[in-house]
Amino acid sequence: MSAQTSPAPRTRESGPAARSGNSPAPVPSRARRKVDPVYYVFLFPALVIFTLVITLPAVVGFFYSFTNSVGFGDYEFIGLRNYIALFQDPNILSAYVFTLGFALITVIVVNIIAFALAVMLTAKIRFQTALRTIFVIPMVISGIIIAFVFKFLLSNSLPALGQTLGLGVLSESILANEDLAWLGIVIVTAWSAIPGAMLIYIAGLVTIPAELYEAAAIDGASGWQRLRRITLPMVSGFILINTILGFKGFLNAYDVIVGLTDGGPGTATTSIAMSIFKGFGGGDYGYQMANAAVFFLITIILAGLQLRLTAGKASFGA
Repeated sequence: MSAQTSPAPRTRESGPAARSGNSPAPVPSRARRKVDPVYYVFLFPALVIFTLVITLPAVVGFFYSFTNSVGFGDYEFIGLRNYIALFQDPNILSAYVFTLGFALITVIVVNIIAFALAVMLTAKIRFQTALRTIFVIPMVISGIIIAFVFKFLLSNSLPALGQTLGLGVLSESILANEDLAWLGIVIVTAWSAIPGAMLIYIAGLVTIPAELYEAAAIDGASGWQRLRRITLPMVSGFILINTILGFKGFLNAYDVIVGLTDGGPGTATTSIAMSIFKGFGGGDYGYQMANAAVFFLITIILAGLQLRLTAGKASFGA
């Protein structure tokens, strides 16, 4: 008689699998995180100030761009006439051409010189700290003061030196020459803007590991090859930031131009910002508000371009 084998006892499953078969139990949803009320205490004043100082004036100004307002008193709604006249005004178009060209040339000059100085000041040289301090001095001086100092140099000292040396090119002030006045503005603006860009480049250069240069030197790479293959790729994010911020800043050029040429000779060096501010005091409030609206649209486009170009470049030096 054969022995009957009893079936193996069934083990009782416990836990999530026992409750729902073979499928795991659903993960309980995380409770919504509550915001600390103290955050609103700091946010609300900033939001009110931003609204009253920036948002509200911008909306009101945009409304006045469709009127013939002179800045006070009665006005009439005239639709798009200000905008149509704006694109037919040779002085306004000239201001845009000058401002865009000036910003483009200046940002190139500033970045080339600032990068060269940053490379020099991060190398193993004597008096490195003292030189960095000297080169940063223009950054702490007011732009209008710098403009007045350079105006004296370019209008008096430099022409006197040119006459003494018999150099006809330098015998006259370039600020009085319609074809060369922009050059003086570029020089002065670059002189005051280079320190800020240089500091950003120094911050980028010091993040590059020294082992990369040592390995390249062992492989026989020249100084130019190390610069092109290592330094420039590693600081590309900093170059991009300096270029975009510089270009946007130079579009708003005002104080240096006022101190040097006041928009002259004639209207040869009148920037967009100058034309807007002068129009406010000349009875063209509504017209210049249309000009400001167009200028604002251009800055918005540049801001969008900045976000597009800097996407994925947050890890500088990585």
